[in-house]
Amino acid sequence: MNIPFLDNWRKKNSADEGVAQASVVGDDAEGVAELLSECELLRVRAAQSGLELDDSPASLEALDQLPPRWRDDPEELPWLGNDAGLYLGTVIVRTVKGAAWHIWPGGHPVVRLVSGREIQVVEAGLDWAVSGAPELSQVYAEASEA
Repeated sequence: MNIPFLDNWRKKNSADEGVAQASVVGDDAEGVAELLSECELLRVRAAQSGLELDDSPASLEALDQLPPRWRDDPEELPWLGNDAGLYLGTVIVRTVKGAAWHIWPGGHPVVRLVSGREIQVVEAGLDWAVSGAPELSQVYAEASEA
């Protein structure tokens, strides 16, 4: 995820990059969750198809049913896939008890379940955007059972 202002902040405030990123999440987990939940491109494309994303598991099922028009634009495809993964993570964090965002050293966001299992939601979103599999609702279902 490339967020220039966050990259600059890390450079200024980090002797140990992994510790700095972990402390950002630890100190303001709610703020990090809010930032990761924006998913603006995905929300705009969904709205253009008549779908309002309400951060619910049902919205993941509805996304899975959308015609994949984004595949026609190779420049937009990775951005939409990234947003789909962050949206998937947002739904999991907001609805699965004990799920939380975790930022790996290097800035890679994952969702950590109460069991300790980490879900690489961005990769799942990219795979979904490119090929339609795994479905976002399927990844959610597996996370909610863990």
